[in-house]
Amino acid sequence: MKKLLIATNNPGKVLEISDLLKSLPIQLVTPNDLGIDLDVDETGGTYDENARLKAAAFMKSSRLASLADDTGLDVDALDGAPGLRSKRYAPEPCATNADRRKLLLKNLGNYPRPWSARFVCSVALALPDGRMQVAEGACEGEIIPEERGTQGFGYDSIFYFRELRKTMGELDLAEKNRISHRARAVNNILFAVENYLKE
Repeated sequence: MKKLLIATNNPGKVLEISDLLKSLPIQLVTPNDLGIDLDVDETGGTYDENARLKAAAFMKSSRLASLADDTGLDVDALDGAPGLRSKRYAPEPCATNADRRKLLLKNLGNYPRPWSARFVCSVALALPDGRMQVAEGACEGEIIPEERGTQGFGYDSIFYFRELRKTMGELDLAEKNRISHRARAVNNILFAVENYLKE
């Protein structure tokens, strides 16, 4: 059975991507499974470029087909911030997800609601022969000033779906993997993974 490296150190992402790929006849492995300790500098100017950088780096280290993602939160009132810097939004080097959410809400404080926003995700599949495929996904919502829900990670607890009356942090894994940006991106690259399996 072929192997696919889920090229992330984020346990939340591993859980989501593993669930999305669970029906495929492939052995999913993580960097931890392989003893790989890799922190890729996200120097790209787009989500696609960062996803490519990470997929290529993990593929080179593991020599396995590698699936990486780059994800961000684009808030309209802040001209798309935090965007590509979503993970590095708070300036402190040891900032937590809670610190980043707190700073985002502080920066939105002078703007009228609703604070429309979207999660954006690019996923890249890097194959050992050098081929690369990229796909994208997004989901629309709004930022709310109070945290709700303990599922998920990052900005999930303040990202609200008006039609569901829930935040991303209130969705269980099955619900999240029906509508999330990451689910849409992974579903959009499934054809490439399936083609790899047929080779």
